[in-house]
Amino acid sequence: MNIKTFLMGALFTAALAQACGQDSKTKKPSSFPVVKTEAEWKKQLTPLQYHVLREKGTEQAFTGQYWDNHEKGMYRCAGCGQELFDAATKFESGTGWPSFYQPVVAGAVKIEKDFSYGMVREEVVCSRCGGHLGHVFEDGPKPTGLRYCMNSASLSFMKK
Repeated sequence: MNIKTFLMGALFTAALAQACGQDSKTKKPSSFPVVKTEAEWKKQLTPLQYHVLREKGTEQAFTGQYWDNHEKGMYRCAGCGQELFDAATKFESGTGWPSFYQPVVAGAVKIEKDFSYGMVREEVVCSRCGGHLGHVFEDGPKPTGLRYCMNSASLSFMKK
């Protein structure tokens, strides 16, 4: 691989990370049913999970545990265990992150405005613990037309 190919790949990954995940650390969750101290979260979560869920970070495209998972089951919040997405709603978005067209129930996630990187996006957080999951975009498949672009690090998976 030459340096030009390497740099183009790195730029592509960075652009996708900004479009799908995010690194916005400007807003902390306020009042959610599950509340823990930062020390408690750090003890419970891996460093990557903490970065994504609590600091609104992202994992690199095509590296997460679930981006290419095709098993039947339920995706849960890695922070609090709440059911978020049924594997039946997962689809291949080509972005390198797990993508779903709808949550398991409407109240499983909350949508908040994200103004990071000079854009306005719809951030997806767990409605129970406020953990950052990813973003939702209006370029998904039917029946909803939505693409919930999630970080694997923010999820756990229970096989059926």
